Amino acid sequence: MSRSEQVTGATMPTEYPFVLPRGYVDPQGRVHREGLMRLATARDEIAPQADPKVRENAAYLTVLLLSRTVTRLGDVTDVTTHTVENLFASDLAFLQDLYRRINQEGRTEAEVTCPSCEHLFLVDVAGEAPGES
Repeated sequence: MSRSEQVTGATMPTEYPFVLPRGYVDPQGRVHREGLMRLATARDEIAPQADPKVRENAAYLTVLLLSRTVTRLGDVTDVTTHTVENLFASDLAFLQDLYRRINQEGRTEAEVTCPSCEHLFLVDVAGEAPGES
C-alpha cells in the first residue's frame, strides 16, 4: 500500500449499507429493507454483557448488539431492541452474518461457487444498497 493509499480515520469505512432479504414491517405496516450498519466498538461488545436479559438468555446478546450498530432501517433512524426483536428470522440471520463479516473480516463479500460451472467469484452479501459503487 502506497503512502497516498493509506487509510485514515476520515477515509476508513465505518458504515456499511445493506438490503434485508424480507424487510422490517413497522407498526404502520410499512416495509423497510435498506439499512446501515456501523462498525462495533469495544463498548458495543462489552456493555451488553452486564444486561440482565443477556445474563438470563445469552441469545439476547445478538438483539442488543444489532440495536447498537444498525443505525438506520429505511425511514427508521432509532433502531431499538424492540425493532430488532420484530425482524423476521431470515433478516435477523442476515444481520448476524453481516455483523460478523464487517467486524471480524472487515468486508461484506463472500466467495461463492457457481453450481453449474464451479467458477469461484465474490458476491457482496450486503446487497445492492443505495450509494454503493
